[in-house]
Amino acid sequence: MNPFAHAGARCALSVNVNKVALLRNTRHLGIPSVLRAAEQCLLAGAQGITVHPRPDARHIRPADVDDLAAFLKDWPQAEFNIEGNPTQNLMDFVRRHRPHQVTFVPDSEAQFTSDHGWTLPQDAARLAPLIQECRDLGVRVSLFMDPDPAAMAAVAELRAERIELY
Repeated sequence: MNPFAHAGARCALSVNVNKVALLRNTRHLGIPSVLRAAEQCLLAGAQGITVHPRPDARHIRPADVDDLAAFLKDWPQAEFNIEGNPTQNLMDFVRRHRPHQVTFVPDSEAQFTSDHGWTLPQDAARLAPLIQECRDLGVRVSLFMDPDPAAMAAVAELRAERIELY
């Protein structure tokens, strides 16, 4: 028996459909369909769908988040994860759709892609009320983190339930 295994541990695949949206946005034809891609992922066995709606809407657009939230109501076993910077546009989506999980990512509006995790405990004061709001809404919170063992105690103190490692 693996001494590092947790009895309830499992690894679930949540597919990020942002790049499907990026391809669609470059073609100006409405294809490929983000909804169709999400459906294919779920039919193939994915346990969830992830989106990262950036303020500039270069990938996922607000309407995509709305459409996916409605679509996933027909897939009760599938999780919906919305990720992004909680100090930008993310919390509006969380309040409106109450996804299963929200992943807080410390990227700037102008940033090309996510390239680092939160700095804890320095970012704790601004994250704490947002994490609590999500918990009050019944939304599980994950923090995008660098693989720094020293920071993990601060994650636990903030009561975030998950981490995503950069």
